[in-house]
Amino acid sequence: MSLLDKIQARAGHEPPETAASAAAGAAEPEEAARQAKPKKDLLTAFRHIRGHDAKAKAHSAPLSKHQELKNKLHKQILNDLKDEPVENILPKIDAMAVQIIQEDESLRGKVDRKKAVEELIHELTGYGPINPLLLDEEISEVMVNGPHQVYVERGGRLELTHVQFRDDEHVMNIIDKIVSPIGRRVDESSPMVDARLPDGSRVNVIIPPLSLKGPSITIRKFSKDPFTIDDLIGFGTLTRDMAIFLEACVKARLNIFVSGGTGSGKTTTLNVLSSFIPSDERIVTIEDAAELQLWQEHVVSLESRPPNIEGRGAVTIRDLVRNSLRMRPERIVIGEVRGGEALDMLQAMNTGHDGSLATGHSNSPRDMIARLETMVLMAGIELPVKAIREQIAGAVDLIIQQSRLRDGSRKITNITEVQGMEGDVIVLQDIFSFRQTGVDEAGRIAGKLVPTGVRPRFYERLETSGIHIPASVFIEEEG
Repeated sequence: MSLLDKIQARAGHEPPETAASAAAGAAEPEEAARQAKPKKDLLTAFRHIRGHDAKAKAHSAPLSKHQELKNKLHKQILNDLKDEPVENILPKIDAMAVQIIQEDESLRGKVDRKKAVEELIHELTGYGPINPLLLDEEISEVMVNGPHQVYVERGGRLELTHVQFRDDEHVMNIIDKIVSPIGRRVDESSPMVDARLPDGSRVNVIIPPLSLKGPSITIRKFSKDPFTIDDLIGFGTLTRDMAIFLEACVKARLNIFVSGGTGSGKTTTLNVLSSFIPSDERIVTIEDAAELQLWQEHVVSLESRPPNIEGRGAVTIRDLVRNSLRMRPERIVIGEVRGGEALDMLQAMNTGHDGSLATGHSNSPRDMIARLETMVLMAGIELPVKAIREQIAGAVDLIIQQSRLRDGSRKITNITEVQGMEGDVIVLQDIFSFRQTGVDEAGRIAGKLVPTGVRPRFYERLETSGIHIPASVFIEEEG
C-alpha cells in the first residue's frame, strides 16, 4: 500500500480503486438494486454511515469528491425520503446524484457517479465493498484481512482484489450487519464469532486485540442451489462409479465419515451424501453454524450456542448429540466432530442409529481413526485404547477422504472401508483411490480416480438391502 493510500485511509478518504476494482463491482445502479436484498428500516441502514461521517467531520478531515458525493446523497435521502420504504428509494438514487452534480460545480467531471451510487446501494442493502464479491458466483471464499486487504478464492486459487474499506470502523460496521440479525455479538469481551449469512454462507470474525491487522472476516460462500452429485462428477471430485457406490452406501444405512483438511470440500460432500437419504426418514442435523441444505421435508436442524457475556448458557455439539438421541432420529448428521461428542456419536452408531453421517479434520483415513481415538479421550472418560478402537471399528463403516490438491482442485482421494479389528489394530482397506501421474504444463495435477479391485466386506449387506451394484464398479477399466 502506498504512502498516499495510507494517508487518505487515515483521513477518512475512500481508498483509491483501479479500473479493475470498478469492474469487480461494475453493474448499473438498477442491477445492483435488483441483486441486493433491501433492508426495511432506512434509518437503521444509515446509522453507521452517519456515525462515521460525524467522526470524520469532528477530526476536520477533508473528504474526497467521491466521498463528498456519497455524503450529500446520504443527507438528501434522510431529509426527503426517510419515510419511504427502501425498495422505493433505490431507483431514485441515481437521479438524485445527477441533480447534486448539476448543482455543485466542484463535483462535475471529478466523480464516477455510477460507481458512487452503486457503492451507496451496497452500503444500504448489502455488505458494503465486499457485496460485489459475494454476488460473484465464480468466487467461493472472501477473506478480509483488515480494512485495506481483501483476498478471494476463485477456481481454487487465492487472488488479491482491489477492494478496500475506509478504516477499521467501516469493517466493524459490516461485521455488525452480519452478526446482529442472528443474535451474535462481537466486542472486546467476545472478539471471535462464527456466524452465517442469510444464504447459508459461513462467516468467521476475529477483531483486535486478537487480530493485529484490524478486524478480519472470512466468508465461505455456498451455492444458492446446493451442488448435486452430478456437479461433483463434473468438477472431477469423484467418478460416476464412485457416485453409484456412495449412493448405495447411504441408502443401505452405513455409518460414513467424511474426513479432510480445511477447505477441502467436506461440507459440500456431506450435503450431497445427505441428499441420498430417503425423504420418508426423520433427519436431525447438528452443526456449529447451520450450513447443510437438505431437500427432504422431515429435517430438524440444531445449532450450538456460545456462552453469553457472563460465560454461561453455552450449548455444545456434545449437548446436542445427546439431546438428538431423544428426538427419535432415523439419521443423525453432524457437521463436524472435533471433541468429546465423538464418544456419544460412536455409541449412537453402535446402538441402532445406523446411517449416520459426520465430518472431521484429518490428513488420511488412518489419521481419522487416530483423531477419533483422541476425541473420545477428550470426553473425560478413561477408557482403554483397545476398547475405544473396538467402538470405532464397530461403529464406522466407511471413511471418505477428501483433499484440496496443490492446483486448487478438490478430489475424493480415498474411499476406505473399516473392516474391523485384528489384534489391537483397526484394519482399513481402500475401495477407491486417486492415482496421481504428474503435473501438466498448466500446473494442474494429472491423475485419475480408480477402484482398487477389492470388493468391500459389506457388499452382501448392500445386496440384502435390495441394492445391487455391478461387480464392474470395483474393477479398473483397462486403457
